[in-house]
Amino acid sequence: MMTKFKYLLFLSGFLLILFSCRQETPDSAKMLSADSLTVQYASGFSAFRENGAWHLTIHSPFPGARRDFSYLLIPDDQPVPDHPATTQVIRTPVSRLIATSTTHIPILDYLDKTNSLVGFPNPDYISSPAMRKRIDEGAVTNIGIDQAPDPETVISLQPDLIMAYSMTSDLGELERLRRAGIPYLLNADYLEGHPLGRAEWIKVAGLLFNSEETADSVFNSIESAYLEIASAAAGVPEKPSALSGVVYGDTWFMPGGRNYGATLMKDAGINYLWSENESSGFLELSFEAVLEKAREADLWIGAASFKTLDEMAAAESRYQSFKAFREGQVFNYNKRIGATGGNEYLELGYLRPDLILGDLIEMAHPGLIPEQPMYFYQRLE
Repeated sequence: MMTKFKYLLFLSGFLLILFSCRQETPDSAKMLSADSLTVQYASGFSAFRENGAWHLTIHSPFPGARRDFSYLLIPDDQPVPDHPATTQVIRTPVSRLIATSTTHIPILDYLDKTNSLVGFPNPDYISSPAMRKRIDEGAVTNIGIDQAPDPETVISLQPDLIMAYSMTSDLGELERLRRAGIPYLLNADYLEGHPLGRAEWIKVAGLLFNSEETADSVFNSIESAYLEIASAAAGVPEKPSALSGVVYGDTWFMPGGRNYGATLMKDAGINYLWSENESSGFLELSFEAVLEKAREADLWIGAASFKTLDEMAAAESRYQSFKAFREGQVFNYNKRIGATGGNEYLELGYLRPDLILGDLIEMAHPGLIPEQPMYFYQRLE
């Protein structure tokens, strides 16, 4: 995402995983009625259609949320019915959008709605070639800090909607903009526990743009690719062991065993050494505790933002005590950097977990998937 959230993602050093607070599996798929949106993996939203309007609910839109957020998506040519004061009205299809996270950008590209973006906090973070072209043409305005956008700039853009995210209950700036007539929708894709649950949030955007069929088609393709390559790794006879993250100060940040990242490693046929842990968030461990458990680990996946092994050793000489370091089996997700420095992994990864899974399988089981070079990750040398 932006600023603080991006920092925390790099702090964990692995797979956009730190804030996965819930775990939803395909076994608990929700198949709703014909007038409801079919949601198979995601637990963060639900929707049903009535009298031509979509009633959308965002469940637990930020960690610790005590209530759901309700939205009424009404076509431009229909009158607004009576509704609770807490329900926000969004006119559809949305044509002018402000987004606040890089993870929202691929959704627009895949729905062919790139041209709908009119504002973004610090567009330098965006890597998408299609969106960068739009930015270079001056069609996307820098609105300032993601959690506190400049209100005058936002209002001047006359957006139909702000697609926002929040990690706390502090929605003061967004509420002020709402009172000025600009609705906001909280996208909580980062809280989904299953990789395909995060990708499934494209269906929410499909409702906003009247592109439900396209959103379903995109998601179905991603799901099919993910399940196909996961099945290839399901029967591997040997599963290499792995650790993740790096130490910051006195603390090593590591994904919990029920985390989004741990799910990806499991599906890739990797023995994550903290897989028995029950946390869906992230662990804070000492260097000594990690070294004791993972000294002989085969793989080191996601070593913060380091670019070389020498850089890692210069920062912390004790990293050389790990077998994975000595044998050159350290991998980072910095293979694709955008024209202005944005990390494509932190942008496209939520929507394309199949690409991440393919990378992990190639690390753990080289050649298992023919002609499958790593997309986001690369080996540190």
